[in-house]
Amino acid sequence: MTTTKSNSRILSEMHETARGLHAAGLIDKRRMHEFDALCHLDVEEMPPEKIRALRETAHVSQAVFAAILNTSVSTVQKWEIGEKKPSGPSVKLLTLIDRKGLEAVL
Repeated sequence: MTTTKSNSRILSEMHETARGLHAAGLIDKRRMHEFDALCHLDVEEMPPEKIRALRETAHVSQAVFAAILNTSVSTVQKWEIGEKKPSGPSVKLLTLIDRKGLEAVL
């Protein structure tokens, strides 16, 4: 499995802004820690079987899973049969669900 690490300039700028807000007392320590974890989340390509297993472990339908991930049902279907691969925010959310459970994104 391939691991990718996001080095986005936008993400870096957002993280710097959040640090400034934290220093000003507008973001509490817990939220800043959560933001740090999300910004530095290394993600792995996820095979179709893994995506389906995540959804089934959470006991949700493809429609509910799609709504949680803010994508379409057909996209989730295509991920699960290997016709399409998740990318960007979707793969980060899937990785977060894999590590912390569905409750982490609700």
